Amino acid sequence: MRQLVFDFDAPAPAALRESVPRWRKDRGRRAFLSGQAAEETVARLYEGRGTQVLARRWRGVSGEIDLVLRAPDTYVFCEVKRAATHDLALQRLRQGQLQRIYHAASEYIGLTPEGQLAPVRFDVATVDATGAVDILEAAFGLF
Repeated sequence: MRQLVFDFDAPAPAALRESVPRWRKDRGRRAFLSGQAAEETVARLYEGRGTQVLARRWRGVSGEIDLVLRAPDTYVFCEVKRAATHDLALQRLRQGQLQRIYHAASEYIGLTPEGQLAPVRFDVATVDATGAVDILEAAFGLF
């Protein structure tokens, strides 16, 4: 019996890469870069408020958290959403995504000295097409 072994870190085969239309690759690249720029803008805004950025795009078993921050008395987990308007950005949040963020935050907190007793807050930062940022502190809580 033959056993299949997958190397998920290996690049996709050339035939598969060539089957994706160029416009789709370009659109995905633009979305990725604009998301990174939005996260950088939000991180600088938090830093300007005296909040320390601990991690960007922290990935745990449960999922990814855009920004992990440390305010003087709490850990802040921030989801960054970019869209043409702040309202459209908020509409892109889904219940399942919020739950994944919550579970990933629990993983992260488990690695801190305070453990699961650490004070936490979940923020959502939206960035519109002009680059304006709106931070909603304590936007969602425990499930």
